[in-house]
Amino acid sequence: MLGLVLRRTSGLPGLLSARSARPFGSPPPPEMSAALVRSTFLDFFQDKHRHRLVPSSPVRPRGDPSLLFVNAGMNQFKPVFLGTVDPRSEMASYQRVVNTQKCVRAGGKHNDLEDVGRDVYHHTFFEMLGSWSFGDYFKKEACYMAWSLLTEHYGIPADRLYVSYFAGDAVSGVPADEETQHIWLEIGVPPDRLLPFGPKENFWEMGNSGPCGPCTEIHYDHVGGRNAAALVNADSPEVVEIWNLVFMQYNREVDHNLRQLPQFSVDTGMGLERLVSVLQGKRSNYDTDLFTPLLHAIHQRSKVGPYGGRLGTVDGGKVDTAYRVVADHVRTLSVCIADGVHPGMSGAELVVRRVLRRAVRYCAEVLQAPQGALASLVPTVTHILGDVYPELHREENRIMDIINENEAHFLSSLQQGSRLIQRTLHRKDYKHGIFPASVAWCLHRDLGFPLDLVDIMLEEKDVQVDREELNRLMEESQKVTSGLQSGVPSQVPLDILSLAELHRLGVPHTEDGLKYQYRLEKDRYVFPACSATVLALYADHTLVSEVTEGQRCGVILDQTCFYSEQGGQSPDRGYFTRDGLQDVVYPVEAVVLAGGYVVHQVTATDYLKTGNQVQLHLDQVHRLSCMVNHTATHLLNFALRKVLGASVQQRGSKVSADRLRFDFSVKKSLDTSQLQQVDRCVNDIIRANHFVHSQELPLREANRIKGLRTVDEVYPDPVRVVSVEVEVSELFEGETGRETSVELCCGTHLLQTGAIEDLLIVSERQTVKGISRIVAVTGREAKRAREEGQTLSQEVGSLSARLTDSAPSSIDAAQRFAKEVGLLSDAVDNTSIPQWQRSDLQARLRALQRTSNTTVRKLEAREAALIAQPLREKNGRKTLQVDSVQTDSLSILMKTVNQLSAAAPHSYVMLLAPQRHSGKVLCACQVPKDSPALLASDWAGAVCRHLGGVAGGSMLVAKGTGSGGDIAEALEWAEEFARLETQR
Repeated sequence: MLGLVLRRTSGLPGLLSARSARPFGSPPPPEMSAALVRSTFLDFFQDKHRHRLVPSSPVRPRGDPSLLFVNAGMNQFKPVFLGTVDPRSEMASYQRVVNTQKCVRAGGKHNDLEDVGRDVYHHTFFEMLGSWSFGDYFKKEACYMAWSLLTEHYGIPADRLYVSYFAGDAVSGVPADEETQHIWLEIGVPPDRLLPFGPKENFWEMGNSGPCGPCTEIHYDHVGGRNAAALVNADSPEVVEIWNLVFMQYNREVDHNLRQLPQFSVDTGMGLERLVSVLQGKRSNYDTDLFTPLLHAIHQRSKVGPYGGRLGTVDGGKVDTAYRVVADHVRTLSVCIADGVHPGMSGAELVVRRVLRRAVRYCAEVLQAPQGALASLVPTVTHILGDVYPELHREENRIMDIINENEAHFLSSLQQGSRLIQRTLHRKDYKHGIFPASVAWCLHRDLGFPLDLVDIMLEEKDVQVDREELNRLMEESQKVTSGLQSGVPSQVPLDILSLAELHRLGVPHTEDGLKYQYRLEKDRYVFPACSATVLALYADHTLVSEVTEGQRCGVILDQTCFYSEQGGQSPDRGYFTRDGLQDVVYPVEAVVLAGGYVVHQVTATDYLKTGNQVQLHLDQVHRLSCMVNHTATHLLNFALRKVLGASVQQRGSKVSADRLRFDFSVKKSLDTSQLQQVDRCVNDIIRANHFVHSQELPLREANRIKGLRTVDEVYPDPVRVVSVEVEVSELFEGETGRETSVELCCGTHLLQTGAIEDLLIVSERQTVKGISRIVAVTGREAKRAREEGQTLSQEVGSLSARLTDSAPSSIDAAQRFAKEVGLLSDAVDNTSIPQWQRSDLQARLRALQRTSNTTVRKLEAREAALIAQPLREKNGRKTLQVDSVQTDSLSILMKTVNQLSAAAPHSYVMLLAPQRHSGKVLCACQVPKDSPALLASDWAGAVCRHLGGVAGGSMLVAKGTGSGGDIAEALEWAEEFARLETQR
């Protein structure tokens, strides 16, 4: 039988030999190191089956805001599956691919964070071994390759393996995958180990719409020597899935119907950690050599016993849980930070922040490790993973610095959170035993407290969080997050079937070279005219031959002069006119690139059909502004590297007509001197009016250029190289010693730098620790910002001179001055001015604010002393002092109470101040420090409620307002209330 199978599979060399028909009942597989397991997988597909080895993408998804992290090997290949890949890019040529992909599942739809530590197989970071076929081989070859690798090369006994396949779905009308069933039977899988399952287990979908298809999974039985078919897909730790082979043969339409794809693909994924545990004969991933060095390093830094692998109630004190959490989380932190995802306050950065704080908590509280222990584990992670992911070696010191800084901040937050809990429990409106959910959520969201830590801290005080309300707040937050994520991605203008139909019809890719064919004539840019033919129209998710007035559609032309949105640059604006109908304008709302087609999104103002001739009218002012800001962005990138050093890496950019934004890696915010140096460097190049050169080169040749700046994205081949001052042909190593700006870039640029006129950084701040964001303006906007900065500087100088010449002598004058400082501070904070100047003015204004506040406090204290003097003479050291005074300042009233209490520390003091104009009553009180009978907040609250108002404060001091009433009666009521409370 096997011989027949092999003859029928001629053309699949090296898949199976007669020796692969191992007898069922073999011993466990031989033990292999994790490094050997990984390399065997890659070599098998690369050397034996002609797959191209593609490096792992970073864990931050490329151009896919729907994901927080890369969570599967296929993420970076989405453009291939969707048909939107740039036909000039290397990715467009992929047919057979293999790689090992860094994946993070700690947020969004796939979130394993809270499960990590509780069991021995969940991880927030893991490696996905993957192989792909894009329109090359399909089911038969994929199954044979998988079986050959597992049984021959890894030596896994066939009697330990079970295979599942798609049983069909009557609801959606998808038939069973009998083709795959027959293939496995041909390979030799016994029928009782070949198991059908429904769509939940064996039908894979990318999302609500898009490519999808049946999958077949290979499962491994840790025990062996039995028939364990009943344990497949039964959540048994003894029988685990190790490899999933997805056969993409359908497209899920927007209306949920399935249509067959024009090109079939294969997407397989196998978790390295689980495979290594199988091949090393371990039930726990943490017992493999991917984790044991880390667990040993953790033990050396802790004050607890060695790792014992215990789970659940057996794990006393959760020591082994802590080992697993810290080992997993430090891997995740190292990989994320190396890829530029730092702890922060939103999105992926917020998830990394929670991972770090969870690890810190387990380190400090359970493992009793000293501060800094977590960061000290990074070199061990680098030792384990650095050979396959070299960025870990490059970024090791920065990773450690970021972890240490965030750990110190979290430990400080723990103290702050403890104080917040104490204050909440002492509030008057606190309901005994039930902690407010809003405060618990604040601790979690704003201070980074894990919610279970909040529970533990409250359990010690016999208190519980209002769980129902907390769940509501969490759901609301999730809805907001989901809404933001779903609203971010721009609509894909063409679906995969429409793209395939364009190819079938022979519609050529859009010729868009005209976007670069502009020239300078007498210092003016001249842009080419463009006439084009409508080749295709796309409306309501399908190709159409005609659209009518008011219909929104995508227009594909044979050629265009419009720039499509890519490389961080905003798309061009403008409009069409149709031949024979020149007075009707078709405004272009967006321009996007999909699979080599430039799609102009318009709302038709009249009918439009394929074959129509149109004239394209470019908004030249908008285009030129984008060109100015894009070239300026390159100069800024160059200047930052020159001033701050070669470690600066671009992390993102956005070029629009009115400004530019640039994100980059740097340990801390730039100081005034550095900002000024960058400013000078850029403007020196602008004033020099250097030529800007651009040239298309083969990608491999371009990568040889010394000093080339690139970002993490898929570049076309050939690729456009943009260089300032130096001709591209002179850039290769050894041909020039000059430093210059040179980048791979598809954007539109100036031909000479002088047209920028001026560049000015108007904002620079750290978005997360280690990543700064610069916002800059150019030309007239930069000139206007410099003028605004000069004006504000003069105003600050004038205000400072006034304070020096004559300090305010009255409270009103001092408060007016403080208000002026506040208004000027708001202007400095919110006006577009040089960032270096903003920092300087903010520092000067803070000093003025401190001085004016001190002056106000001194004058108020003097006024309070004048009010307090007759009251001291009247009341002496009476135990209960309740009186009325004349002042319209609650601050002065409070200071008067403070002075009376200081003179009589064992007295209960309350003052009321009726307001003649408003009719309201101000209230302030203070009680002795050792007063358990009457809290200040209770006293002021009761009196203000009696007067129709509200109050707040602490155990010792409180203040509030009443809406009015008989002041004499109120004084008597306040005194009687205090007397009754203190005599209980």
